[in-house]
Amino acid sequence: MVDTLKTKAEGLLDEAKGRVKDGVGGLSGDLGMQADGKFDQLSGMAQQEFADLYDEGETKLEAATAFVQDRPLISVVIATVVGIIVGGLLFGRKSS
Repeated sequence: MVDTLKTKAEGLLDEAKGRVKDGVGGLSGDLGMQADGKFDQLSGMAQQEFADLYDEGETKLEAATAFVQDRPLISVVIATVVGIIVGGLLFGRKSS
């Protein structure tokens, strides 16, 4: 289980830290620090995006689980139809 609030907070902190490094590196002419800052910014943004995507996926999984629990027969029919379609696409019909 991922603590998305913590991940988002860490991402925001990394992004802010990166902006500071980038700014200081730019002012002092330190290209290494500036590059580090840009890396930290991108890393922080990626952490935040991951947390958002994880939350979205978790929400959809909960909705799917609730659907299956509320409508088990329909869920079995849907799974069977999807299985037949996927099987047909993967293996296709063999002509004699």
